[in-house]
Amino acid sequence: MATVPGQLIWEMVKKNNCFLVKEFGRGNAGVQFSKEPNNLFNLNSFKYSGLANRKTVTIQPGGKDLSVVLGTTKTKKQNKPAALLHKSVMRKEFPRMAKAVTNQVSDNYYRPDLKKAALARLSAVHRSLKVTKSGPKKKNRQAVGIPGRK
Repeated sequence: MATVPGQLIWEMVKKNNCFLVKEFGRGNAGVQFSKEPNNLFNLNSFKYSGLANRKTVTIQPGGKDLSVVLGTTKTKKQNKPAALLHKSVMRKEFPRMAKAVTNQVSDNYYRPDLKKAALARLSAVHRSLKVTKSGPKKKNRQAVGIPGRK
């Protein structure tokens, strides 16, 4: 079966698809968002589109622990949606995860134009996974000097 070029797919789906979210501000659709999978910035553009591009990158929270899932599409499995994504779970500290994303996206010549977007998405997902500690704040327990003594 012949594959359809990404530009043709984009021309068909750019103005009307089920993932499109149009925000109307001041009477016109200034910003269009997209809820499609494999879209790093959730913007309706060809560069970030998960529908029109053969090579896409996705970064999502992994589960209950502080893990992050990095997914890339396999170019040879385009007609098999179940086997399309290659997922790798990362349970490392943030600098090591950032290094792994950089290696996978740009150093591996996969999609070097998405390196900045992937790192921004990784930062946002990692920040959202951090749990804030609740409760009363503790006072500063510094030693109080007695005035007059030296």
